[in-house]
Amino acid sequence: MAENARFKVTIRCKQCGERFVLKAKRDKGRIDTGFRQCICSNETDFDIEPNV
Repeated sequence: MAENARFKVTIRCKQCGERFVLKAKRDKGRIDTGFRQCICSNETDFDIEPNV
């Protein structure tokens, strides 16, 4: 995948189960969505999966 290409990811909170579908970009091998916190105040415990 090209560097800085936009793609969709699904973020699922491991604490409350809430799911979010966001656009992301890959920056130096890291996925960046700008997502910071779930509605349950969880800031660290997530599953992030690229949508194919």
